[in-house]
Amino acid sequence: MTKTNPGNFFEDFSVGQVIDHATPRTVTEGDRALYGALYPTRFALPSSAAFAASCGLDGAPVEELIGFHIAFGKTVPDISLNAVANLGYAECRFHRPVATGDTLSTSSEVIGLKENSNGRTGVVWVRSTATNQRGETAIDWVRWVMVHKRDAASPAPETVVPELAPHVAPDDLVVPSGLDFTSYDVAAAGEPHLFGDYEVGERIDHVDGVTLTDPEHMMATRLWQNTAKVHFNTEARPDGNRLIYGGHVISMARALSFNGLANAQLVAAINAGSHVAPAFAGDTVYAWSEVLDKAEVDAPGVGALRLRLVATKGRDESMTLRGEDPKTGRPAYAAGVLLDLDYWAFIPAGSP
Repeated sequence: MTKTNPGNFFEDFSVGQVIDHATPRTVTEGDRALYGALYPTRFALPSSAAFAASCGLDGAPVEELIGFHIAFGKTVPDISLNAVANLGYAECRFHRPVATGDTLSTSSEVIGLKENSNGRTGVVWVRSTATNQRGETAIDWVRWVMVHKRDAASPAPETVVPELAPHVAPDDLVVPSGLDFTSYDVAAAGEPHLFGDYEVGERIDHVDGVTLTDPEHMMATRLWQNTAKVHFNTEARPDGNRLIYGGHVISMARALSFNGLANAQLVAAINAGSHVAPAFAGDTVYAWSEVLDKAEVDAPGVGALRLRLVATKGRDESMTLRGEDPKTGRPAYAAGVLLDLDYWAFIPAGSP
């Protein structure tokens, strides 16, 4: 009997299956430092313990996506080691800030299965939950991933496609305990634009771009203990290219969004997300955002913006999301779109 783990293939999953993932991971200041080295992030709240304290929080929490990447990485050996690609996210909520010293553990429940028409792959939906060392939920989310079959001749399971909420309702956003933006320091944060300065439908070109490299994305993916073969092994894909981890693109785009959204300090929820096209080393990533909605929040001086964050390969000054498939003529994402991410962020509500 082999002692090594080949990972689960599509036919190894069943609806209702619960998987407790190895291994728990303690968040350190090293994670914060490496995250800042990999991404051009400058958000004041996770950068400064003093700024976080002035906003009513204990210490300086790490960026929400650090917690997400760590928790996500736990799921990879069991869910997506044999993935073709991660396809999307939904119903992700950040229940409490993650701080250095917290230890995250993750479990997942399979909530949907659908074999693809080619008979060689299928889509698996899972709902994952990350808890801290006190058993408190830190993050939960749904994702779906395309996974290879071990044997194309194996019978297809009954198709179950879960019904997912189109977005997290504002009333379901979890405000961190103590969060208070009434004494918010816009000078320290880097921009004066507050809740009332943004209009629904407004689009913001974040201007800056970063060229992806293999060493950086592989370092990031190892940092989060993501073991998916397609990110490291040139023999795992027919074209011989390492696929950039989708979370690397998300973090890059979020960091780039500082220019224009510096006060969108805390990611509260991810409503939906699609990795529209693969990214590879040598691609230069740019980003733009659209304000989808605004909501009042029951916390002192706090509002919430629902934002669409779009990452593109090459700068798109027209900020075009949709286009037409040149082969079929059907509506499709515009050429160059890599990521379409819909999320809520907390932002100061009033004048300082």
